[in-house]
Amino acid sequence: MSADIGLYGLAVMGQNLSLNIADNGFKISVCNRSPEKVDDCVNRAKKEGLADKLTGYKNLKEFVQSIQKPRSIFLLVKAGAPVEAVIKNLTPLLEKGDLIIDGGNEWYENTERRAEILAKVGIDYMGCGVSGGEDGARYGPSLMPGGPEAAYKRVENILVAISAKHKSGKECVSYIGKGGSGNYVKMVHNGIEYGDMQLIAEAYDLLKNIGGLTNDELAKVFDDWNKGDLQSFLIEISANIFKKMDDLGDDKTVFLVDKVLDKTGNKGTGKWTVKDAMDMGVTVPTLAAALQCRYMACLKDERVGAEKVMGAPDVGEQEPIEDKAKFIKMVQNALYASKIAAYAQGMSLIQKKGQKEDWNLNLGRIAATWRGGCIIRAVFLDKITEAYDADPGLANLMIDPTFCKSVKDREADLRACVAEAAMKGVPTPGFSASLAYIDSYRRARLPANLTQAHRDYFGAHTYQRNDGKTGADFVHSEWQKA
Repeated sequence: MSADIGLYGLAVMGQNLSLNIADNGFKISVCNRSPEKVDDCVNRAKKEGLADKLTGYKNLKEFVQSIQKPRSIFLLVKAGAPVEAVIKNLTPLLEKGDLIIDGGNEWYENTERRAEILAKVGIDYMGCGVSGGEDGARYGPSLMPGGPEAAYKRVENILVAISAKHKSGKECVSYIGKGGSGNYVKMVHNGIEYGDMQLIAEAYDLLKNIGGLTNDELAKVFDDWNKGDLQSFLIEISANIFKKMDDLGDDKTVFLVDKVLDKTGNKGTGKWTVKDAMDMGVTVPTLAAALQCRYMACLKDERVGAEKVMGAPDVGEQEPIEDKAKFIKMVQNALYASKIAAYAQGMSLIQKKGQKEDWNLNLGRIAATWRGGCIIRAVFLDKITEAYDADPGLANLMIDPTFCKSVKDREADLRACVAEAAMKGVPTPGFSASLAYIDSYRRARLPANLTQAHRDYFGAHTYQRNDGKTGADFVHSEWQKA
């Protein structure tokens, strides 16, 4: 019997997603450029009792022929040239009406370009964001499919079955919209992820280096936080990280987190998010700060050298925090307020991009898709879903009544946190950017009038008046003359 779907690309994510599909009762054919990965996947299927649902192929033509028509083939290969190569090899073997689904982290314009090319020969092409890491891929990821809606409908039953499920029972997958919208939403998801991780890292830095908390105390704090408004996958795994003892070094009494080099990797989606936000003229300072922090972290050798020359603030010599419980609560509130700002920035970017591209995006549905399976899954997303369901045209998350109150209730602690950190030499670029975003967004008049006057002074770039004397027209003044 022919397979219900095919999957090409059997690295960790591809293998796990294949087994997930098989585990949900669908027949799947799998293939990979390197034959040993096919053997690995088939052997895993046998061990998990799924041999009757998963069949491996080392020949591309046989793989394609094994899938029922019209065929649907999932790609899970590295973005860019590898995807191009697979499409080039697949296309001659496919027929009109077949569908390719790219599940990688791809730049959305590449997806749209490929879709346009393949449409000329009658082949449908979709981009589908997949979030959740290897565990999510195996047991239920968050899925963000975009492209031709009719093509999505053909595989909807499979995607719904394999997706994560929210506590309400609602599946964490939804048709996002036309074109490359699925890839774009996944990209911004990753940008928010950058911001969320940076904010958590700053909270850790404050608690450890100003609050003086031990790893045992940090684990307890994060466990406690994970029972309230901050409950999330990232808070949960942070608590687990603080509990882990070194399993590679000679001293097994040392915590592993203290042996991890402070040099951060990144795969590009955070940069894409920030770059496109700049191109769109959308302000995302918390996400940008998170990206810059990863770049700064990579300057490890320079930072070590700079500390020798410039010295570093000796936070250990500062007066200890007298009331630890109060400081912990302050950091907790600062983290939550900053998190609201980070998500507000990401959702604003998605909203404005959707309007520009005419994708007809549903922000409430997008937030609901992230409530399970993905890296940024959090109880917090229930409130975001409710906010956009109540007002689909909400201009910014921070002006929703619930989130507005949450920011107001916590802004004093965020302000105090940033001030305390600045006085003691602990950098908090994410917290600081979030605070500046909150303060700027709600301020009716900014000092941009002087900036615009500068531009008109030295470059005759013109300006608009705020008294309505010239209407909406731009005018120029001779500033040198009294």
